[in-house]
Amino acid sequence: MSSSKFHAQMLELIRRTSAYLPPDVSEVIEAHRALEQSGSKADLALSLVSQNIGLAKRLSAPICQDTGTITFYITTPVGFDQLELHDACRDAVAEATAKGYLRQNSVDSVTGHNTGNNLGPGSPVFHWHQHRKDTVDVRLVLKGGGCENMSAQYSLPVTISGKRCDRDLEGVRGCILDAVWQAQGKGCGPGFLGVCIGGDRASGYEFAKEQLLRELDDANPVPELAALEARILHEANQLDIGPMGFGGKLTVGGCKIGARNRLPASFFVSIAYMCWAYRRRGVVLDAEGDVVEWLYQSPGEFDRDYTRESGDLLELGVGGKSAVRLHTPLTDVDVRRLKAGDMVLLSGVVFTGRDEVHKYLHKGGKLDVIQGGVIYHCGPVVLEENGIYRIMAAGPTTSIREEPYQADVIERFGIKAVIGKGGMGPKTLKACQDHGCVYLHAIGGAAQIYARCVEKVPNVYLKQFGSPEAVWEMHVKDFPAVVTMDAHGRSLHQEVADVSKTQLQGVMA
Repeated sequence: MSSSKFHAQMLELIRRTSAYLPPDVSEVIEAHRALEQSGSKADLALSLVSQNIGLAKRLSAPICQDTGTITFYITTPVGFDQLELHDACRDAVAEATAKGYLRQNSVDSVTGHNTGNNLGPGSPVFHWHQHRKDTVDVRLVLKGGGCENMSAQYSLPVTISGKRCDRDLEGVRGCILDAVWQAQGKGCGPGFLGVCIGGDRASGYEFAKEQLLRELDDANPVPELAALEARILHEANQLDIGPMGFGGKLTVGGCKIGARNRLPASFFVSIAYMCWAYRRRGVVLDAEGDVVEWLYQSPGEFDRDYTRESGDLLELGVGGKSAVRLHTPLTDVDVRRLKAGDMVLLSGVVFTGRDEVHKYLHKGGKLDVIQGGVIYHCGPVVLEENGIYRIMAAGPTTSIREEPYQADVIERFGIKAVIGKGGMGPKTLKACQDHGCVYLHAIGGAAQIYARCVEKVPNVYLKQFGSPEAVWEMHVKDFPAVVTMDAHGRSLHQEVADVSKTQLQGVMA
């Protein structure tokens, strides 16, 4: 094999996977856009998603800032040097990270140190197989942390929504629908599901993720599973959870189910939840590293010059209402006049802050610069060029992880707005009401839309936590978001959860 050729092909595979949503996924999203009510929050979400897909292609930049767990599925000829290919893939991952195709996502679980190059024990992930062909088949999945956290595993029998789910396909159906309900908007819905029935705890999750390699329009060869896939797709989209958990018709865009034999004592149902930014690509190479075929690709897809294509941001509004324009620093009057459901365009200064920062502040850490400011739950992809920071991707992260800390941070620092996705809980809602703060829901995965809103990044704080966890001072213009938790005690997330819970009980009855 030619190591240099394999390295180059793996680097290109990573670039394509990060920046170009597969055509089968794009087609599902576009087909369902027309079904959402015009001017609704669901319509807004899918419109921005569609624009973000186009921007990522045009800029050859990450669709979503969370480039996630890097997982290779590689099948080689018998006798092929897998160790050399392993090294070529790792080198390509490190180079892709330096180029901004991937975010720095590999963190030492003991020390908390970010390696900075996506390499480390278990990073990236490899699944090796052999076949009696003379080609090398490489498939890559980038699965973000937000959707990974929404994956779930059940052990049957179990009681869900007051109904016992037994060790049969009806029980499996109940588990899958409950996992969809639990995810709400936290996993950047609409979601795509990979499911494994059986196996043990480890192999169940592994095989569930492997289902995500299937094309969305394929047919399950097992009739019973094909019928269950179709039923789940129909029933999940009756729950009114919708894109981003805003309510609406598209909650799940695909469901792929596989099965593994199990022990008599165990019956696991494992669900791998994938976000709308369903990044998977593949390539078939000959033994020297030359391309035989690109996978998950439409004819002529990469013959186009996307850099020449244009597209302006849509005129933003929800339900026919024009957006409220806000400028930092926000006043108490600015905040108190906002109502849940309002569309806003925010300009001024925002500070990113994720898990490590919130824990640090909750424990008494100092960061006076955020006093009276806006916190953005975001771990951007940032490149430094000649002392200038450039934001490559900057979508929101899942906010619920900060629920243990957020109320204290709002009170202590007089925070006026928190930006994130998926919503937060009652403790944060009360803090918003008590101290005059709002939660602004950005569109999950729309990393290029939001990167385009960033005019400059003059400072970074707490960089010792690693790039995604550092506090980046961003000057933004016309940053689009929806007020989903206001300072008057209303949470759209709780309302959607209550409605969808009723719908789930009806479907499960």
